[in-house]
Amino acid sequence: MTGERPISLSVEGLPEGLRFDPLSQELTGTLNQAGSHVVTVRAKNRRGQAKKEFKISVGDTLALTPPLGWNSWNCFADKVDGEKIRMAVDAMVSSGLIEHGWAYMNIDDGWQAGRDPAGNIQPNEKFHDMQALVAYVHEKGLRIGLYSSPGPKTCEGFVGSWKHEEQDARQFAAWGFDYLKYDWCSYGEVVDKSLSSLEQLKKPYLEMGSALFRQNRDIVFSVCQYGMGDVWEWGASAGASCWRTTGDIRDVWSSISKNGFSSAGGERYAGPGHWNDPDMLVIGNLGWGNVRPCDLTPSEQYAHISLWCLLDSPLLIGCDMSQLDDFTKGLLSNDEVLEVDQDELGRQATRVAKTGDLEVWAKELADGSMAVGLFNRGSQPATMEVKWSDLGLTRRHRVRDLWRQKDLGEFKGSFGGTVGRHGVLLLRVW
Repeated sequence: MTGERPISLSVEGLPEGLRFDPLSQELTGTLNQAGSHVVTVRAKNRRGQAKKEFKISVGDTLALTPPLGWNSWNCFADKVDGEKIRMAVDAMVSSGLIEHGWAYMNIDDGWQAGRDPAGNIQPNEKFHDMQALVAYVHEKGLRIGLYSSPGPKTCEGFVGSWKHEEQDARQFAAWGFDYLKYDWCSYGEVVDKSLSSLEQLKKPYLEMGSALFRQNRDIVFSVCQYGMGDVWEWGASAGASCWRTTGDIRDVWSSISKNGFSSAGGERYAGPGHWNDPDMLVIGNLGWGNVRPCDLTPSEQYAHISLWCLLDSPLLIGCDMSQLDDFTKGLLSNDEVLEVDQDELGRQATRVAKTGDLEVWAKELADGSMAVGLFNRGSQPATMEVKWSDLGLTRRHRVRDLWRQKDLGEFKGSFGGTVGRHGVLLLRVW
């Protein structure tokens, strides 16, 4: 919720078992029956008032919209520590991004020390009190994620979860974590050769997915094995809420282009609770342990965010949150753009037209409108258009530029404009 503070809130239509505290503005309680409940939230400040309906869904399916948050890897790599996590948490709150729905603060590789005599995984000296860190994040109104591998070692050589899946799932839940990224890494060295290739790929994720499901805590399960074995076809059956479809991303146009535009065709496997993931965002100050400004141009950054939102990708910020500049904050706080990613229908965009380096992608939204991206992958500015016939539309339609938050008028047959090098026009069409 954004707006000038103070803002007073009220909630109408809460089902029995839930309560809202107008002072802390927290919704708490327990619902024991699966189902959906629609409530009305009213907000008021000195400038005016607004209301909106929200759906509270209860059931076994998590991440009904793609997770929004931050991950430590692209800025700190294995140099991450507890203090850096606290700094990122504080910046997420003080910057106001928390008010735009960014929620998960995820620790990637580099937190592990080893195991105690009972086999319990232990944090290293950089994370001496994991439970206290988790409590700190939760007290700020955010959620927190962790990282492990099904192999004996993680990608950076720290202890993995091999042969300790149930034990680690219990420990992650006991600490209070809300999200687990599970990275293939060394598992390829210990696979059971008697299994088929696909069975080998699925086995460790089925094991950890089942172990997480048995915990008395909702933990979003993020499968990271780079799209091997067409993971989008079976990731949901392994209990995953999202799965990597590509190799690791870098802050160069070729990487953005490869990871993002290769998602064509994956839309049939995406939807509420199960999302294709072309990897984390590479904007702002990052550097995998040596923080510096990203190497993408502003146009490439607009295209990056636009495409990821059209793809219903999980959006995990990869920059140093303590060095959040105004341009990056603007990219991450445009609610009209984020709404494309967070639309409850969960319909991943399809590529509806392609001519050389020019591509048009479109997705249906829950209110019946369509989000449309006109992408110029080429090295020179180009004139582009989207034809209403390619969207299954007729008559005249209203068009809005989502980055500029500006209505452009009504148009018959098509809409077009000039799109810069490696750029985008992100539209909403009614």
